[in-house]
Amino acid sequence: MCGIVGYIGFREVTPIVIDGLKRLEYRGYDSAGMAVLTNSSVKILKRAGKVADLETLTEMHPFVSTIGIGHTRWATHGVPNDVNAHPHVDQTGSIALVHNGIIENHGAIRQRLERDGITFHTDTDTEALVQLISAFFDITNNLEQAVRLALQEVDGTFGIVVISNREPDKLIAARRGSPLVLGINDGEYFVASDASAIVGHTRQVIFLEDDDVATLTRDGYEVKTLGDEVVEHEIEEITYDIEQIEKGGFEHFMLKEIHEQAQTIMDSMRGRLILEKGTAKLGGLREVMPVLNNARRIIITACGTSWHAGLVGEYMLEHYARIPVEVEYASEFRYRDPIIHEDDVVIVISQSGETADTLAALREAKKRGATVIGICNVVGSTIARETHAGVYIHAGPEIGVASTKAFTSQLVALSLLTLMLGRNRGFISIDEGKQFAEELLAIPDKVSEILKDTSAVQELASKYAGANNALYLGRGYNFPAALEGALKLKEISYIHAEGYPAAEMKHGPIALIDENMPVVFIAPQDRIHEKVISNIQEVKARKGQVIAIVNHEDDVISQMAGHILCIPRTLDFLSPLLTSIPLQLLAYYIAVHRGCNVDQPRNLAKSVTVE
Repeated sequence: MCGIVGYIGFREVTPIVIDGLKRLEYRGYDSAGMAVLTNSSVKILKRAGKVADLETLTEMHPFVSTIGIGHTRWATHGVPNDVNAHPHVDQTGSIALVHNGIIENHGAIRQRLERDGITFHTDTDTEALVQLISAFFDITNNLEQAVRLALQEVDGTFGIVVISNREPDKLIAARRGSPLVLGINDGEYFVASDASAIVGHTRQVIFLEDDDVATLTRDGYEVKTLGDEVVEHEIEEITYDIEQIEKGGFEHFMLKEIHEQAQTIMDSMRGRLILEKGTAKLGGLREVMPVLNNARRIIITACGTSWHAGLVGEYMLEHYARIPVEVEYASEFRYRDPIIHEDDVVIVISQSGETADTLAALREAKKRGATVIGICNVVGSTIARETHAGVYIHAGPEIGVASTKAFTSQLVALSLLTLMLGRNRGFISIDEGKQFAEELLAIPDKVSEILKDTSAVQELASKYAGANNALYLGRGYNFPAALEGALKLKEISYIHAEGYPAAEMKHGPIALIDENMPVVFIAPQDRIHEKVISNIQEVKARKGQVIAIVNHEDDVISQMAGHILCIPRTLDFLSPLLTSIPLQLLAYYIAVHRGCNVDQPRNLAKSVTVE
């Protein structure tokens, strides 16, 4: 959600900022803008709409400058229009600021400044911050100090970058709860909310911590705390290539990422399975293994797709490791005064590692004495740094807003954790462990088999693209898969869809079923296969349109369902790794038929960094 790019160096700034903003479009936004310093003044261009609209504006009004900042905004305070778009400037027009996050006490700051004669021109919380920095600048005549003093009075979250024509060779960046990364190159420096915006220019980066304030000049950089203490951060290297954040010949990032899953699933387990011992090793959990092996209870907390992965993890861990597991919405976790014991383990799951609600749950769990483990995709993210231990899923950059490959990689991480704990706790024999490990290793080839021919899914999509509602039903491990399938359809096609345990259909949702209602059954040949057959018969009796995801050898449901999508067979607990693939494809092709913006669905953001 929202994107920031900043640059100071020796090159023309406009193409660097525009290109960086384009690489951040996947995060979700509704307006874009940039500010540069030129001829001793601050120049601003901003517009509601896409980065392409901003780019056209820069071509009409070209800048010549080697320092500037840019932003893509996802509206929180104030409607998305040209006025509320970032950057924002102070009353004197000498300071420009871009901001991700929310200033919770902006109302009080605004009232105080208005009493001092400051006039506001936007509805945003961000303008209150830039006006406050300006007020302190008038006192201190020092931009860095003014930023630090202003931020000490702020409640809320922020990732900000500031420039001023009063100190034209300086760029100030600061963060609390909203990610910022510094990029380092010879004689030039970058700031971004996501490393993907700058990887084309440098691989050497520093991930800022909460309450860091960084001052960048062409001669170098310095990072201090809000309390004016110098801090040192390790320079890290970005390991992925620019090609990984390109479409690679696919029409959309989402389709590319669906087709990458055979590889990303393998990458998620690479080097972690010990086949001869029938177990797994997760090096990032080494220090907390005694606590994990003896945990009284595991609490999994996450949002959206990651929450669905957590539900699958609950089923796995309880069955094979015999540990009680609860799955909580991160957005509710800290507000309901949860009971947490010191021998509880809390697992937080987030693709970005920056999800605000999940971070809040993490900090609440730590405050209450639990051991907290992270499962995330982005190296150096806040969740990766703040948890006691963790597992990277190694899915690579995920650009499409609707998560696909990160979901299946999260399932792999949870499968490995289940295998490891089940073996350690004595509930999985070595022979069972070997069977599990062998089947995990077979999953990538089975995913490739599903993706080899998608014509059946495309045909189904063309038939049901006009539907207004859809129902997704599954049982056992595939109940969470049903939830995830419905979420995908909602996210990118804007068709109302709901996921349910198949048996719960008759407790209400069955009233919705008629000849126009597509009902997707996730029905692999698992131990409750017969029960799903009964649920299909209930839908057929009410003339519902049955779409079934079944194993190739299923000759019962294939005769009952109006449409079938076939997948290879696997162990029950691994089946969501396969059933999720046709569900992702179905949502994708329906959205394409409906003319939707697949990679950037309306109102959504890739990384939700505000509560």
